[in-house]
Amino acid sequence: MDALTRNNVTVYGEGERALVFVHGFGCDQRMWRLVAPAFADRYRVVLLDLVGAGGSDLTAYDPARYATLAAHADDVLAVLRAMNLQDVVLVGHSVSSMIAVLAAGREPARFSGLVLVGPSPRYLNDEGYTGGFEAGDIEELLAALDDNYQGWSGYIAPVIMGHPDRPELAQELNESFCRTDPKIARHFARVTFLSDNRRDLAAVRTPTLILQCAQDVIAPPVVGQYLHRQLPGSRLVVLDTSGHCPHLSAPQPTTAAIEAFLAELEPVAV
Repeated sequence: MDALTRNNVTVYGEGERALVFVHGFGCDQRMWRLVAPAFADRYRVVLLDLVGAGGSDLTAYDPARYATLAAHADDVLAVLRAMNLQDVVLVGHSVSSMIAVLAAGREPARFSGLVLVGPSPRYLNDEGYTGGFEAGDIEELLAALDDNYQGWSGYIAPVIMGHPDRPELAQELNESFCRTDPKIARHFARVTFLSDNRRDLAAVRTPTLILQCAQDVIAPPVVGQYLHRQLPGSRLVVLDTSGHCPHLSAPQPTTAAIEAFLAELEPVAV
């Protein structure tokens, strides 16, 4: 199966530079619907589903192959090669921020910019590093997911989304989780929450925008500050909102921050 079919690639918009959007855990490309169209008049907008999510080829999900995030980075690169894309700005949310980091580290010449939305190179606290979770927290989370995936989804979606005054946001995220194959979700959750990509940051020389929310239990602001120190020349923007999904809860500020970053890149496609 070709890469575009495998990852359910969608393409629209005008312009020579491609803006490629990659979703986070338990989600699919539809989660970018409030942000991506704003760029269609100047950029070639490319959306894809990670293998195992959305409209991707679920039969391609091999747990042995996808035991690390590197396989997903390989898939993203395969899509870009199939489309013969260069000068790419890659936008990744949550775990796909690190997938973007891995892809840019492997083929730096293919990218002109990275946008990392709610990124975290490691969720577990470590000596000299704050990721936000202790080992027991993660094991408890994963055990709950293994025990009752539907129940876990209903509990965790409001925690991830924030904005208790807007329950429709958590409901959408919960429904997205529930559309995901539970077996794949369990496996990908372990890969996500037990990953450690701190060493991979050193390979990135691509101009990078780090977008953090002021209050985010999944990727707290201290993690964004860590990434900002580790990625030379990166720009850190803290959005005045809560939760882990600003592209859904605060699409206008998210779009504006990406717009400002794109305006700094040369050559600028306008």
